[in-house]
Amino acid sequence: MSTFAVIPVKRFELAKQRLATAIPGGHRRALAEAMLSDCLLALRRVPAIDEICLVTADPTATRLAAEHGLTTVEDTGSSHSEAASLGVAHALSGGATRVLLAAADCPLIDPRELDELLARPTPTRSVLVVPDRHGDGTNALLLKPPNVITPAFGEGSRRRHTTTAATAGAMPEVVALPSMGLDIDTPEDLEMLVATLAATRGRAAHTRGLLNQLTRAHG
Repeated sequence: MSTFAVIPVKRFELAKQRLATAIPGGHRRALAEAMLSDCLLALRRVPAIDEICLVTADPTATRLAAEHGLTTVEDTGSSHSEAASLGVAHALSGGATRVLLAAADCPLIDPRELDELLARPTPTRSVLVVPDRHGDGTNALLLKPPNVITPAFGEGSRRRHTTTAATAGAMPEVVALPSMGLDIDTPEDLEMLVATLAATRGRAAHTRGLLNQLTRAHG
């Protein structure tokens, strides 16, 4: 079985607008880059992933991918879902038999949890949905085959993905991964991330370092 991981990455200058009240613009860009770096490091430590692909139009993200020896696909879409579909098409052209669509803003990803997810026995047609901490959104999708459904991220996507999977004759399953439950979109998410990092060690090194710099700079 060939597994491709696909990460849609929007332009960093457009990222994390809802954090505007907590972090100035330039620092939001740096935070988005740091979180992506941590995600890439985690995914590279998962033996079952054969290729990692970034779908992006951001030159910095493209450079990061090159530094990690990863593939990039030019993002010509207008949404996260369209970018994900471009990645799925790339994976299919490369012979992938399943695709892991992962968010770029889950810096706490634990490679061991992803190992367990990818090792789960699944039917020939299956959709594993990893929800956000609220149980409403989707932070990751494991699709077998890669085009078993068309990804449709955004509000209410957890239910949308399971419903679409059932309609397509695939076996949907919601699998909570604690390390992927926290995606960073709001000041509340950021506060939870800071608290989690303060209570743990050895996780999200790039994000941890960036947040420590911001704390020292702004008191």
